[in-house]
Formats: sequence, C-alpha cells, structure tokens
Amino acid sequence: MALITASFDSILATVVAVLFAVAGVINLARPSAVKRDFARWGYPAWFQLLCGALELLSAALLAGQHTRVFGLTLAGAIMTGALFTLLRNREPFQHLAPALIFSALVVVTAVARG
Repeated sequence: MALITASFDSILATVVAVLFAVAGVINLARPSAVKRDFARWGYPAWFQLLCGALELLSAALLAGQHTRVFGLTLAGAIMTGALFTLLRNREPFQHLAPALIFSALVVVTAVARG
C-alpha cells in the first residue's frame, strides 16, 4: 500500500510540476492577452516575469522528492495570490476555473504526500 501511495504522490507531483512549468513559460513569454490581464489587475509589467520565474521554480522543486514540500508550499502561495487576484477583480468563471483546478491539484498532492 505504501508503494501505491508513493507512486500516486509522484504522479500527482509530476502533473502539478508540468502544469506550473507550462504556466511559467507562458508568463515568461508574455503573450499580449496575458500582459493585458496583468495590466488590468493593476500589476507592473515585471510582476508577470516574477510570477513566471516562481512558477518554474515551483515546478523544479516539485520534481525532486526531497524538495517537493517546498515546491508544494510555493505552489500553494502562488495559487493563493492568483485566486485572490481573480476574486478581487471579479473575473468570470472561465478565468477562475483553471486556478481552482490548479489549487485543488496542489492540495490533493499535499494530502497524498502525507
């Protein structure tokens, strides 16, 4: 049973790491739609780059068994900020849904880790 739990934890952590890596690359690439979102939310241009770098760092930390707890902590902090921003700006559900899914995956991964 412990082996199954360890495998489930690793699979979830890998999924979350990939999602955060993709989000990080998108933020660092700064597509115009995402730039407009950050500007609309009142954040300076550099903040999008910081978010992208932190998302990539989280992904890297999640990939390592010994650093996973730090990756989950950082991912949780990122998602808390993202959810706060989306709710504060009364974003429509299609913006909120991915953030809720990412957040749920972070929580489930942390719970599976034990």
